[in-house]
This record gives sequence, structure tokens and C-alpha cells, in this order.
Amino acid sequence: MIKLGVNVDHVATVRQARGSRYPDPVVLAVLAEQGGADGITVHLREDRRHIQERDVRVLLETVTTKVNLEMAVTPAMVDFAIAQRPADCCLVPEKRAELTTEGGLDAVGLRERLAEVVPRLTAAGIQVSLFIDPELPQIEVAAAVGAPVVELHTGRYASADHPAARTDELLKITRAADHARSLGVTVNAGHGLHYRNVAPIAAIAGMQELNIGHAIVARALEVGMVQAVAEMVQRMRAARSGTAG
Repeated sequence: MIKLGVNVDHVATVRQARGSRYPDPVVLAVLAEQGGADGITVHLREDRRHIQERDVRVLLETVTTKVNLEMAVTPAMVDFAIAQRPADCCLVPEKRAELTTEGGLDAVGLRERLAEVVPRLTAAGIQVSLFIDPELPQIEVAAAVGAPVVELHTGRYASADHPAARTDELLKITRAADHARSLGVTVNAGHGLHYRNVAPIAAIAGMQELNIGHAIVARALEVGMVQAVAEMVQRMRAARSGTAG
């Protein structure tokens, strides 16, 4: 059964806008679990624009599913992850000026660094994934450096303006997922997915988990986090079972 990781970064974005103690991403994470989330994702960025170290520590003490820590491939973040030992770490690119993560990690260009970091995190008992574009060379490097999981970047699919372009991006993601699985690598996906475009991605054979944040947090403003998550879970599972309408 396909799984859903709920990213609560933007709960912290609202909190940091006023420098207050609320809304607390940990509270919303617990509600997400009640709605059916299989894990909670947070990105501890270098500029600490939303999630803080405290959030990660308290999440690890609180959630009953798992914490997936998104992080840049920097010595400080690797040390932090090893000290905290979340169940999962997803290595992502990071630029200070970006609004949100733009594109996948360049695993090909970072191969030497990843060959050092992935084994260190793995030795600490952390399952490592690489957030990469759906390109075969990137997947092959991910497998070569020992990453057991890849998270395929779905941003270009999500932002495609025309059906033909969207279909082309979906085909790239599907081919990338097939190639990763042929190499023994587990396949997740995420970025830009929402209630109207999630079904084709969820329906890809072997897709293990989708990580979705902004759309769910936005929907939660209207109906509450529990219902927002439950609605996304229902759409994903309907797509996987072939009953999506």
C-alpha cells in the first residue's frame, strides 16, 4: 500500500512569520498522523527559515510513525542527523535565495561527497534517500553510492502547463522509477503534488511513498489537518487500486 509522508514545514513558516510559539508543527504532525500519515517530513534548512532544531528533537520524541529529515549535504547537517538519528534522511539541494527546493540533488556532481556521507548516515541506523530529478544517470549514481531510496522530483510534472508536457514528465518519472527498481532501489516521489495531480504519480507501479506538504497544509486551513490528510490518503490509495474517479 502506498504511503504518505506529510511535510509540516509550512506550519512552521506561519509561526516564524510572527516569531511566536504557534502554530506548533509538532501539534500538526500529531494531527496528520491521526488523519493517516505514515510519516512526518521536515526540512531543517541552513537559514532556519521555518523548522528549528527544537522542532526536530520534539518530533522525534512525539510522533508514533517516523520522522524524515530533509537536509543539505553539509558537515553540520550530517553531524546533526547522526546525533538525532531520525528514521530517514533525505539529502536535498539547498540555496538561500530559493522560495522552495528547486530541482533535484546533483548526485552525479556530488558523487564523491555522497560516497562518504551515505555510509556514515547508514552506519548510524538512518535510511538515506536522495532527492533527485527523474534522470537515469542520477539514479545510477544513487545506487552506486549505496543510497537505498531515491525520492524523484515531481516539480516539472506538477508545474507543466499543457497536458502533453505533463504526460511527457509523467513518462520520465515512470521510466526513472522502473530503472531504480531494477537496481534494487526503493522509489518515493514528491514536490508540487496536490489533490488534483497526485493520482497519476500514486498509480506508478512500485511507488512506495509520496511526500506532500504545501497542498495539505493549505487544505488544513479549510477543513483541519486530520481531514486534509485523510482526503489525500484516500486519493492516493484510490489511484493505486484503480478506483480513482
